[in-house]
Amino acid sequence: MTITGARPLGAEDEASAARAVRQIFDTIAPRYDLLNHVLSANVDRLWWRRTARRFRAVLARPDAAVLDICCGTGDMTMALLKHRPSGARPILAADFSREMLRRGAKKFGAREAGAPYAVPLEADALHLPLRSGSLDLIVTAFGFRNLANYEAGLREFHRVLKPGGQLGILDFSEPGGLLGKAYAVYFRRVLPAIGRAICGKDGPYKYLPASVGSFPPPTEMLELMRATGYAECGWQPYTFGIAGLYTGTRSLVV
Repeated sequence: MTITGARPLGAEDEASAARAVRQIFDTIAPRYDLLNHVLSANVDRLWWRRTARRFRAVLARPDAAVLDICCGTGDMTMALLKHRPSGARPILAADFSREMLRRGAKKFGAREAGAPYAVPLEADALHLPLRSGSLDLIVTAFGFRNLANYEAGLREFHRVLKPGGQLGILDFSEPGGLLGKAYAVYFRRVLPAIGRAICGKDGPYKYLPASVGSFPPPTEMLELMRATGYAECGWQPYTFGIAGLYTGTRSLVV
């Protein structure tokens, strides 16, 4: 099993891949929310809500330590916050794209006294500035696919999770059959054209379908998760397999 990570056009190694991904998301940050909602016909909102509901039991615990990594402009963070009780420990919302994080902070930074809230953190998912065994839950939505090294990301998440801590990775996949063929046409031809029209740039929305095409299929992702120390691994497809939620738990044995 040979699995590496994201490789934007021109990237020669992990360091250059990470720089290229950061530049892509810094560039499209001003139009990112609009593009997401237009290109997904607002189905992305359903995916975030469904993912948050999957972890409502741990989110309901006021003392639970929660990280939304690769949080982007904060939509997943906002969905998670809806399941946090008043006075709960704040969610950490982290991203290494400063422009994306700045826009997210505007969403989850506004709150009433005592209401659940999130704290923005500029951080690299492969090198988290967090203590080992300190988190109860890590969630990432449409960001894991952009890591320069998927195995290293899973190992770093494993490091900071407590024994019994949970991981949720929401990301795109490529459905099979006739739907998959129709989706491929949309994703590789229509989506870049719409993205270019709204964003005014060509590269970022060529990278998106390419990144999905090179992302491991569910069977390989689950194998990688197990190999990096996760138990109870599973994948739940969303919307006919266009997207899906990977889940796993850090073993109680350390």
